[in-house]
Amino acid sequence: MKEMNSIQNNISDLLKLARKFNCFYLSGICQGTCKPFFVAGNQVGLIRPDVMKHIQRFPEVFNITGTYVELNPAFRDYKERTSKVADMLMKLRKEDEIIALKGWRDECFEVSLPFSSESLLEMDRSAFCLFGIRNYGVSVTGYLYHPTKGLCIWLQQRSFTKQTWPGSWDCFVSGGLAVGYGILETCIKEAAEEASVEGDLINKLLPAGCVSFYFESERGLFPNTEYVYDLELPLDFVPKNADGEVETFELLTAEECIQRALSPHFKTTSAPVLLDFLIRKGYINPENESNYRNLVELLHVPLQSIYSWPFTISNTFNGDNHGSCVDSN
Repeated sequence: MKEMNSIQNNISDLLKLARKFNCFYLSGICQGTCKPFFVAGNQVGLIRPDVMKHIQRFPEVFNITGTYVELNPAFRDYKERTSKVADMLMKLRKEDEIIALKGWRDECFEVSLPFSSESLLEMDRSAFCLFGIRNYGVSVTGYLYHPTKGLCIWLQQRSFTKQTWPGSWDCFVSGGLAVGYGILETCIKEAAEEASVEGDLINKLLPAGCVSFYFESERGLFPNTEYVYDLELPLDFVPKNADGEVETFELLTAEECIQRALSPHFKTTSAPVLLDFLIRKGYINPENESNYRNLVELLHVPLQSIYSWPFTISNTFNGDNHGSCVDSN
């Protein structure tokens, strides 16, 4: 009863948190301040005005019109597009003016189409938010049922040297889908590197769906999809970091996790994973969360159709614009 009352006291806070990690989805996407970004005739992102002022200096790379931005259609294949964009990004990085590029990762993500395995190009993951390109990752929730405390979850504190969210509290294990790595493969790799989960223990990993949200920060736009996995851990298991990217781990009760997620010390874009887990385990439910439906919906925003897909650049701007965020000036 104490735990249920505590959650009820946090109803508005949980919904505020869901709105926070969906701030662009809820308020920014139709304000008309961004331009759709097209590659090979397909919309793959959105570009804010603060980014436009930088990329308009590269007319050989981008075709910029009054209503959209297109990667030069003369770039015919994956390799050429990747090379041309990489050269442009390196020039911007050297100028050291764009916040997102200060977190350069030397790790590339693929720019792909939502209903196809086709990849159009790859670029450093730090630059994805400049173009509002959909980003994919994995997140593992490590949990156990304590004999006296009930449901408990392991959280990690990110290293203070991380390029993004340094020192913030985060989910047990997570990582982006880098070029050349599959979903499960990434889970296994990150679990070993971040928490030393290996051997028979990693075989208990269970896929549990996805969460999706559309966040915005000073760095850029983040339409993110996370493949979520559950991993029930032994009571005596203590995670140990192996790659230098984690400061420490802490085992918290479900209620303590909620309070941590509501604090300014938690990585905002990891909160959806935690909330989704607590909903699936029944800890947050329709009986103790009056905004349950809204909360669940904000964990699964429709990123697969949020741009003008499957409409091409030609018919999107012939009066059939399905929700694209277009500059009205």
